[in-house]
Amino acid sequence: MPFEGLRPSVRELRAAVAGAPLYCDATAYGLVGDGVTNDQPALAALVDRLGDGYAADGRARVIHCPPGIYSIRDAGTIWRSGVSLVGAGPGATRFLLSNEGNRAEPTPLAFWTTVQHGADRDRHIADCTFADFEIDGSGVAMAEYNYLAKGLGLQYVARGVFRNLYIHHTAATGLGCDFLQDSVIESVVVVGCGRLDNGEEMGGAGIGVGIGGWGSAERLTIANCTTVGNGTNGIFLELQKDYWTPPRGYRIIGCHSQGNRFGISDWGADGLIVSACTMTGNLEAGFDVSAEGTAGVAGRGGLLTDCVIDGNIRDGVSMGNTPGPYTVRGNRITGNGAYGFHQHNLGHGYQDPAMDVVIESNDLWGNGLDGIRIDRPMTDTVLLNNRIRNNGRQCAQAYAGGGDSVRYSERSLVDRMADWPHDAHRGKVLRVGGRTAVVAANTGTELTLAPVRPDGLTAWSGDTPLPGTGYELPASPSVRAGVTVNAPVDSATVRGNRMWDNHAQRTQTHGLWVTERGSFVGCRVEDNDLAGNAEQAVRLDTPPVGGRWDRNHTEPDL
Repeated sequence: MPFEGLRPSVRELRAAVAGAPLYCDATAYGLVGDGVTNDQPALAALVDRLGDGYAADGRARVIHCPPGIYSIRDAGTIWRSGVSLVGAGPGATRFLLSNEGNRAEPTPLAFWTTVQHGADRDRHIADCTFADFEIDGSGVAMAEYNYLAKGLGLQYVARGVFRNLYIHHTAATGLGCDFLQDSVIESVVVVGCGRLDNGEEMGGAGIGVGIGGWGSAERLTIANCTTVGNGTNGIFLELQKDYWTPPRGYRIIGCHSQGNRFGISDWGADGLIVSACTMTGNLEAGFDVSAEGTAGVAGRGGLLTDCVIDGNIRDGVSMGNTPGPYTVRGNRITGNGAYGFHQHNLGHGYQDPAMDVVIESNDLWGNGLDGIRIDRPMTDTVLLNNRIRNNGRQCAQAYAGGGDSVRYSERSLVDRMADWPHDAHRGKVLRVGGRTAVVAANTGTELTLAPVRPDGLTAWSGDTPLPGTGYELPASPSVRAGVTVNAPVDSATVRGNRMWDNHAQRTQTHGLWVTERGSFVGCRVEDNDLAGNAEQAVRLDTPPVGGRWDRNHTEPDL
């Protein structure tokens, strides 16, 4: 049964209330758009005027802002139901946010929140479209981080549409709207937002959606969006209260997330669908399911399908403390600095084994360490028909250098005396005295370094080292397997997988490795081809207990 406020109503179609036209040219109602005049007071007055009209006659209004630079200074605008804001397109209609007159004011373009305005299910806003304009948040500066310093910050929205927006360089999240029912976020580009977030604060994302306020079903589609270089997540869903039911109804389709801390994150949804997305070059992980959010509740029951998850600085797919189930199917998970798929324990959140995780028909190759790494107990896991090859690229031995051959820049180290294997240091932590940086890639003589934070200019934890300063690179792990089991795994099915290395210089040492800390109890390991790794097909530091091990090919073809 839908909520009362969302039930369709049948009203007599009345004429528009006098003084509240259905369509307004903003420049006819006091907005100037010259980049100098503060247009916020005129915008706020017009929103109230049209909002009153909608409340009186039930007919939604549109504010059209023709090309121009609209300065929004020192206050955000409290939004109203039935009022839409439409421009002439990003680059043509631009809202420039700034707060030089009141540094304590976060100054979003539009907001409606629980804390500031009493927003809830019964006091939600409805029938609002934000489309075809740009929000530039670079003019907002604050002494302390404030999660409200967003581009758009609305809560409890029904039938909201966010389309063809370009939002960039806000202090906190770019599009940070929570509890969106029957809504869509489409073709939104968000760049460099969360610039005042140190990576540990609330928000700071490109597109951040708080979930759970409407109950067990919230219907939102995020489609064809691009998020680049944002402080925390490119796109994330975050359950807001630990006692709320994780909601269903979310889809993220055809999006691109690059160079954020995390690409796309599921921090508390039930049955999130992520499909046909690209997640590349993110600093922590391409796709993250974990209990890192406000409520400390990880996503569960989701589907990650048909995505490209490539070149992330650490893990491709990172799962921490989900209770399960989760399905990861048909993805390309390649070239990541650490693990392709990593099941691990954050130290908080759900602590029992993850149940019913399915990893099926994925292509995992060229990752720095193991293709699949299990560092947390799992039960009834299924690994089916995956191709896991040429992983363990982080294979170079420890190395130290310095002197006349060594030069540094903000994002690189060059040592003309080195002769490193291609990308064999990828994912390692480089140490130069008390400074550190993370290697994103390497040639024979140059290390390319990842930025120390998203959208950052430097890779270093301190100043750029002086020429000739000595440096150290650590050794790589001696075992880098296709699949590593480093925790108790019960009742798993491992069937039809191909785990091998076909490079001239093989770096994937084993097809399957069960470590001393790991175990396989009651598992079915059948019809896998594990031949052709650098050292062995299978390494069992802990022998399996029970189950079936049948028809696995472990010897090289003659």
